[in-house]
Amino acid sequence: MAVTDEAIERLKGMITSGELRPGDRLPREADLAHTLGLSRNSLREAVRALSLMRILDVRQGDGTYVASLAADSLLEALNFIVEFHHDDSVLDLLEVRRILEPAATAKAAARMSEDDFAQLSEVLARADDSSPVEALVAADTEFHRRIALGSGNAMLASMIESVAGPTHRARVWRGITQYGALTRTLAEHQEILDALRRRDPELAAIRATVHVAGVEEWLRSTLEQAAPALDGPDVVGQAPGVQAPQAR
Repeated sequence: MAVTDEAIERLKGMITSGELRPGDRLPREADLAHTLGLSRNSLREAVRALSLMRILDVRQGDGTYVASLAADSLLEALNFIVEFHHDDSVLDLLEVRRILEPAATAKAAARMSEDDFAQLSEVLARADDSSPVEALVAADTEFHRRIALGSGNAMLASMIESVAGPTHRARVWRGITQYGALTRTLAEHQEILDALRRRDPELAAIRATVHVAGVEEWLRSTLEQAAPALDGPDVVGQAPGVQAPQAR
């Protein structure tokens, strides 16, 4: 299990046990890192990820607080992060998406108008690598939705939307945790649009395949990394899959 995931697991345990409640301020970074058995860098990465997911609220010059949400809402968000690593059904959906989207993109290269391409360009302009992850994923979703509709096949577009929706939070999490994912996503979007504008169905399909496969391979790797921790013995007083604190 990645160090950031361990830190998130342990912060979740503090919220589950009631040691941290909605609105509570986190202990000083050095003290919390010592308590959790993590390096301060690892803890910072976890806090950054949880703040982007709006589970923690980092207030400049004041401290870091647990979001003022109901405890069950906090745990739902935290459970997604943890259980996401245990559930390979999203991997199945991404595999289906990798099959369908290139076909739709190839059709769109022949059927979309220049005005459609201009609108796609506007969608891409809504987010850059300095934008919040949620904004980038929203633009990603809209970009792919328009291409699917541009295929001219309403059934194909509906099928793509049905498998793309459940992968939304996985894509947000990839953007938060994988270095360079946002920049790479933006570049791949532009490459798809360039292929569409060239009206090259084969190239458009290849670039769509590469784009979706990148998310799929990241998820596969994440699940493989999580597997050893899930197979190991549980530690008394800790959630399943959480390793005992170690000096780092």
